[in-house]
Amino acid sequence: MDKKKIAEWLAQGSVAVPKLLLNHYKYLGLSEGEFVLLLHMHSFIEDGVLFPTPAELAEKMTAAPSECMEMLRRLLQKGFIVIEEHTDEKGIRSEKYSLQPLWEKLVQYLYTEWAKEERQDQQEEEESLYTMFEQEFGRPLSPFECETLSMWIDQDGHSPQIIKAALREAVLSGKLNFRYIDRILFEWKKNGIRTIEQAQHYGKKFRKHQQSARSTKTAPSEYKQTIPFFNWLES
Repeated sequence: MDKKKIAEWLAQGSVAVPKLLLNHYKYLGLSEGEFVLLLHMHSFIEDGVLFPTPAELAEKMTAAPSECMEMLRRLLQKGFIVIEEHTDEKGIRSEKYSLQPLWEKLVQYLYTEWAKEERQDQQEEEESLYTMFEQEFGRPLSPFECETLSMWIDQDGHSPQIIKAALREAVLSGKLNFRYIDRILFEWKKNGIRTIEQAQHYGKKFRKHQQSARSTKTAPSEYKQTIPFFNWLES
């Protein structure tokens, strides 16, 4: 085999097909024929042919020129491609296809799917939060307690993870009630506690001070002056 010919074949390069498009084109509403036609358009554009004709596209496909023309019409109608005016270096104006709308639709679809997953994860997290509270309290939550949980999330902006951490702090302190947990959340928010790691560090630091204060029998008034606003774990 002629090595020169092989080199010429390899020199033609390759067309990179985004895996995201390959995996999701059917969810965008593209048929297999439209998908392949778009790939050939992408290849033509990369080779400098900015406005391939239906006949040129048909030469690369099993579809007839009339079928390619119909697919182009649908793609334009559905907003997957647009025709733009192009001016070359010599100032000659011509038309060209742009696949920018296709990429924008793909990004929008992926973002929408991501948002759905986020909402679903949030819903599952909130459901597990209610379950965790009922397990710790050993009973179903009252309507008022359920409303309080919702307010912590919706109005106060606490994440389910932080609320769970506050519940664990209440369990460790032996003060399992909603008023006490609300005080913990209030102190955390006031002190900028936003993550589980910060909450754990804050709780450990306080308990260390609390144990030290009890061992030295520090007076309540003196203790409050030493560690202000840490009364969310006080009896």
